[in-house]
Amino acid sequence: MRAVVQRVSSAAVKAGDDYEASIAAGLLVYLGVSTEDGEAEARAMAEKVRYLRIFDDEGGQLNLDVVQAGGSVLVVSAFTTLGDARKGRRPSYVAAAKPEQANELYTCFCDALEALGLTVRRGVFRAYMEVSSTNDGPVCILVDSTKAF
Repeated sequence: MRAVVQRVSSAAVKAGDDYEASIAAGLLVYLGVSTEDGEAEARAMAEKVRYLRIFDDEGGQLNLDVVQAGGSVLVVSAFTTLGDARKGRRPSYVAAAKPEQANELYTCFCDALEALGLTVRRGVFRAYMEVSSTNDGPVCILVDSTKAF
């Protein structure tokens, strides 16, 4: 499982004319599920994201997590986070899970964040989405369940 985690002052996702979700300050998470992932990875990733200390404390140091900062989370499914661009010009997505597995684990990740006390908004799985955000910092963290980085 791989995530791009951005600290934002606002973020929103729109899928067609019928769906829109947004948050004020918090985290925008682009989440990719790999073929090797299961529920344990989804829960561990949720805990990692929940407790990332990437918000400023009163001294301007990155010491607070999203709950301490009073933020919420917008999670967008993005298989492209698993793109491998080491060869050629077209990324390979063979590491990305099939839709059924990916949707199940995307949902598990979001549910685990909610169980950890977060307000979670979600994108629409497998939909074309327009995502807008105002990055705060900018602070962008890459998280990988295999600890590849």
